Amino acid sequence: MNTENPYFSLIIPTYERPEQLTRCLNSVARLDYPKEKFEVIVVDDGSASPPEELVKSFSDRLDIRLITQINAGPAGARNTGANNANGRYLAFTDDDCEPGQKWMQEYENAFEIYPEDLLGGDIINALEDNPYSMASQLLVNYLYSYYNTEPESASFFTSNNIAIPREAFLESGGFDVTTLRATAEDRELCDRWLYQGRKLAYVPQAVIYHSHKLSLRAFWRQHFNYGRGAYYFRKVRAIRGQEKIKLEPTSFYTGLIGYPFKRRVQNLYFTSFLMVVSQIANALGYYWERAVRTLNST
Repeated sequence: MNTENPYFSLIIPTYERPEQLTRCLNSVARLDYPKEKFEVIVVDDGSASPPEELVKSFSDRLDIRLITQINAGPAGARNTGANNANGRYLAFTDDDCEPGQKWMQEYENAFEIYPEDLLGGDIINALEDNPYSMASQLLVNYLYSYYNTEPESASFFTSNNIAIPREAFLESGGFDVTTLRATAEDRELCDRWLYQGRKLAYVPQAVIYHSHKLSLRAFWRQHFNYGRGAYYFRKVRAIRGQEKIKLEPTSFYTGLIGYPFKRRVQNLYFTSFLMVVSQIANALGYYWERAVRTLNST
């Protein structure tokens, strides 16, 4: 353990994925960043067999510790890590991600310019042969290009690659654990951060590689659940008295369908088709959740 508070506390939620966590921690151990300047907090979210020995095996290369909790979802696990962190800044990634070697240094460089902002980096799909993983990540990349055109006035980042001042994160309320698990907590945090008068900044040089293996069924379920999360997100905004979210213009959707061609990815037409499928699943998830909640309230 460092005798002085580290610059970063890296928080990694995990649940029943020891192989992915091993790859993640190996990449963290290879970071081109002074080991004494960051700590790693792995938060096990109620796995049947917490990865105690796995985490311990990295103790000679990292200032690392394991925290276990009853299963509460990734948002709750991230909050647990933040509540136990010592760093000036928090960095978040997931157990199926591998940060690039300069990842943490790029965030430190950015905090020298934006010391009070929520920062988000770039995400690259590491499973190029999986069309569903490719399409899902491509959708995120499109949203980044749409909402974060001005790096100093960004509005949305996913929770697997963000960094944030610890005190401000805790003051803001952390991740909202009332939303559906792994659906809208990152979107809600970014929105609430802006609502509180704070800023987001895009740091594309801070890169992680994402290995989220998907099938067609898993792809559909993922985006259906995103739609369900969107329903909760809108309810939270309504409670805060914020303006209702309007549908994006037609150009947003035509740009989405054409984005695979712009990026010249593999299986262009199938990937473009999956982008359409994602939006159908999202819409159905939203209206399904709204219908269920309406029925339950009557």
